[in-house]
Order: sequence, then structure tokens, then C-alpha cells
Amino acid sequence: MASNPQPRKRSSEMMTRRAALGGVFTAMVLAGCGGGDAPTSPTSREVDYRSVEPTDFALLAERTSTFVLNVHTPDEGSIPGTDATIPYDQLQRRAGELPDRSMMVAVYCRTGRMSTEAVPTLRELGFTRITELSGGMEAWRADGRQLLTER
Repeated sequence: MASNPQPRKRSSEMMTRRAALGGVFTAMVLAGCGGGDAPTSPTSREVDYRSVEPTDFALLAERTSTFVLNVHTPDEGSIPGTDATIPYDQLQRRAGELPDRSMMVAVYCRTGRMSTEAVPTLRELGFTRITELSGGMEAWRADGRQLLTER
């Protein structure tokens, strides 16, 4: 009875492919698990803030120790308790209207895009306690909450 060499060849090829894929996978995992001394990108440092849902944002907005900031432009209303409305692209120029840098800043806009863009500017201005409303005023309304009308 003659043996057929084909099945062994396929088995050998499959094992070689599996070993190669395993090596690639291991390399990918090790590359992603860099040590603590690995540099971080500037983008990852800029995004160091909390993004919260309307319920948590409302709790923050009620606190007297929180400065609530609307950065949306043009004016499309505001969340009750808002302390200031400064368009996201005017924060540097109007920094004198912002509170002491040690205060918590709760920032929002209509959809979350402008408030997300405002966070790095707030960081540059020295704020370290920043919370952003995820989804902005649209998420606020979708959660059944009221907005104050445009000024």
C-alpha cells in the first residue's frame, strides 16, 4: 500500500502558515505593549479630560464650584446654570473672562465637536479640571432636558 505524500505536504504548509501568523500576532501584541517609558503623542495628552453624559453634566452644573462654559457659535441656546458663553475659537483672546485656573470647567456646545476642540485651548490656558458634555446640547435635549433660548 503506497502512502500519499500530499496530505503531509498540506499539513506541513498549514503548520508553517500558522507559525508565521502566530509570530506576526506576537510581534503585534509586543509592539502594542510598549514599556512605561514609551513616548506619548501630543494628541493623547490633549485629549486628557472627562466626557460625560447629560445626567452627570447636570450634577456638575449645579455645583457652585463648577464654571459652566458654552463654546458653541453661533448662539443656539444654553444649558441652565451656564456661567459664560465664549465661542471655542475666541477662548485665547477672551481668557480674561474665564475663572481661576483651579476651578472645574464643564464645557459644552451643540453637538460636542466645538467643545472637544476647546479642550486643548483650555489646557493651554492652564485649566486641568475639564469635563465635556458628550453629544452637547443635542444629547441634553434628547435626555429630556430643557435649554434656555437664544440670547
